[in-house]
Amino acid sequence: MTDQPQQPVRMVVFDLGGVVMRICRSWSEGCEAAGLDVRDGVDAAAIHWLAAARQYEIGEMDCNTFFVAVSEAMDGLYSAHEAQLVHDAWLLGEYAGVDAVIAELHAIGITTGVLSNTNHRHWEQMEREHKTPWLCRHVHASHLLGVAKPNEAIFRAFERAVGIASDERDTILFFDDLAHNVEAARNAGWRAERIDHAGDPASQIRAHAAVHGVFR
Repeated sequence: MTDQPQQPVRMVVFDLGGVVMRICRSWSEGCEAAGLDVRDGVDAAAIHWLAAARQYEIGEMDCNTFFVAVSEAMDGLYSAHEAQLVHDAWLLGEYAGVDAVIAELHAIGITTGVLSNTNHRHWEQMEREHKTPWLCRHVHASHLLGVAKPNEAIFRAFERAVGIASDERDTILFFDDLAHNVEAARNAGWRAERIDHAGDPASQIRAHAAVHGVFR
């Protein structure tokens, strides 16, 4: 970051889960969404599949291998098929009003984008079943870029993909629901604000955008 005055925002970029899409926030919530029981020891066991999830979301592990890895990491508490059921129930729908905010941004000449940590199967599911992510002009994901937030490399990869120069980084306003990703984006030179997934993301996005001079 420099002491130079910030330039006007020209691009607004959204994380997906917790900002555009409602998602499960824990394995227990995923089981409930999938219609499976929450078994004794699940909270402790669920921690162990996170390493596999990291490989999965940067495209280093295919879907079926991931489901097997989750089951094995949980010592068979859930089968690979049950892991798939939880995974496929993880996306709960779109937040109301975010599509309208994106349309407003386009109407005033602001470019929009997506930068999400996700995976091939969820990406395809969103393509089939949801419209809001695809309203954005530049849509990028960790499994396609081969790197995940909060790694600085993903912000640089996004910049290269959309043609943002190093002296234009502060023209990007980024929204994410996780504090460490917001901090990482700021450290990368972007403007960034955190969205409370339990609140109304659309109104939060609009309010933050107004503070940054996007909406007047």
